[in-house]
Amino acid sequence: MPVSAVIFDIGNVLIEWNPERFYDAEIGRERREQLFAEVDLHGMNDRVDRGETFRDMVMETAEANPDWTAEITLWHDRWIEMAQPAIDHSVRLLRALRAGGVPVFALSNFGIQSFELGESHYPFLAEFDRRYISGHMKMAKPDPEIYAAVEDDCGVAPAELLFADDRSDNIAMAKSRGWQTHLFEGPEGLAKRLVTEGLLTEDKAR
Repeated sequence: MPVSAVIFDIGNVLIEWNPERFYDAEIGRERREQLFAEVDLHGMNDRVDRGETFRDMVMETAEANPDWTAEITLWHDRWIEMAQPAIDHSVRLLRALRAGGVPVFALSNFGIQSFELGESHYPFLAEFDRRYISGHMKMAKPDPEIYAAVEDDCGVAPAELLFADDRSDNIAMAKSRGWQTHLFEGPEGLAKRLVTEGLLTEDKAR
């Protein structure tokens, strides 16, 4: 089945997302490992991704863990340093697809306020034809409901969607719904897939 539209995840596909790396640099790996073992920061972030207010969730978590208040507050105050840098080759692929007339959508687990912050630093986040951001939708990958919502809205048959995501659980759910999928392990692999699908020439996929 030919691909009619390409769907990009954002974190670790278009922008590197690595809170652990940030905290290793700030407080050292040993202390970071202790922090992440004692405080469910990713669980906190999952709630933000499902529509909870970014600052409220971080402050609530900080207050509940007074031994780590300063470190937890960094998740809000210096979030952009955890979400960097842009993966430039992926951004070029996004733009090349759109320049060639291929519809390009975003499907990403992202909080409402953190996405606004991301947009202020990464203008390409405004360049999608459609954006499906979990915080606004109050649902998140890999819940089947968010994939169904994309299908209902985008106007493209599931079998004609190509979805690129770095997480195997997100890919598995998309595949179970009949989407074509690409497990993102680097932009070079995605570039090759887009060439194979006939969506880009080798020159435009560089």
